[in-house]
Amino acid sequence: MYHSPLAILVILLAVAVAPFALWKGDRAARIAGVVSALNALLLPASRIFLQKHVGEVVQLTVDFVWAVGLLMLVVRFAYRWLGVTMLLQAVQFSLHAYYLVMDMPTDRLHAWINNLDTTGISLSIAAGTILAWRRRIALDQEEAVLEARRNQRVSAAP
Repeated sequence: MYHSPLAILVILLAVAVAPFALWKGDRAARIAGVVSALNALLLPASRIFLQKHVGEVVQLTVDFVWAVGLLMLVVRFAYRWLGVTMLLQAVQFSLHAYYLVMDMPTDRLHAWINNLDTTGISLSIAAGTILAWRRRIALDQEEAVLEARRNQRVSAAP
């Protein structure tokens, strides 16, 4: 199976977001980043080893499970970026379901939608990681200010 350079870049982006999410993200970003990277790596690999229709059904099943997993993350953490990620994954699921049900071969339109959607998912996870990182920095700064005020009160007491 041949993958275009654009598809390879999309896969590399999804894989690159995972270590960033593990390094700087909160729990939701870490889970989303790792699952997205596994999805980006294992699905193309599975399609190499499985027959065409079996690979499509596996891909559709994985898309569904990933979308439900994102729904559970959205309900648990209630982050907007997770909602965007979940909606983009729903687009991914719908795309693959449409092509499977209509028994259409994957074409250039499928590739473009798939690549843009996967890029959007990766960018959403990266944005969530950046937001978690900034939130942690703000909390650390706030804690430092509170600690400085406590120290001032202790040193000013007679």
